[in-house]
Amino acid sequence: MSTHPVSRRARPAKAPLSRDVIVRTGLEILDRDGLDALTMRRVAKELDTGPASLYVYVANRDDLMAAMLDEALGRVPLTAGDGDWQQRLHALAAATVEAMSRHEGLAHVALGAIPTGANALLVLDRMLALLKQGGLDDTTAAWAVDLIYLHIAATAAEQSTYDTKDAVEEDVIAAVEGQYAALPADRYPMITSLRRALFSHGDRDTWGLQVLINGILHTPAG
Repeated sequence: MSTHPVSRRARPAKAPLSRDVIVRTGLEILDRDGLDALTMRRVAKELDTGPASLYVYVANRDDLMAAMLDEALGRVPLTAGDGDWQQRLHALAAATVEAMSRHEGLAHVALGAIPTGANALLVLDRMLALLKQGGLDDTTAAWAVDLIYLHIAATAAEQSTYDTKDAVEEDVIAAVEGQYAALPADRYPMITSLRRALFSHGDRDTWGLQVLINGILHTPAG
């Protein structure tokens, strides 16, 4: 058996670095190993390069995660749903929640920043079009899309918490309800008296969005 070193020319060529390659690699690490494993050093190792090489394409980990969020939002079908503008807005919101919550930690990125990515802006543009179909004036539609996007990001962050920790939502809720049941009624009179209502079942996400829509329709901005 030959013990001579393998020539560099004989090794498989590495894929050229690009922002897209780095983002896709980051998502692979995130989904496979979790949020704590996602570091610039780990991404560089996965790509068989040094961390300094990544900074040509991404400014830092926060920039990488923002780009990963936008990559995830590219999965959102912008023409999802049938029916009137409200039904289509509900469908678009649900698809956006699903895309954000699919990857650990990305929904929290959406909570903390103004959307600027190409795919996020396409989602916002579609939301604005639907809100305008509902007869909203420009300012109300513009303010409304901020409120709705915040609701979507918060819903996705909650869902992602259950998904990525491999927790069953019903089990978590049951455990908390048990804690509430043990609360002293003299100190927490409203919580104890409304405990069953607080933990009642139903599609709260859809209800919450509809509450926002109804309020927006009846509360013009300015």
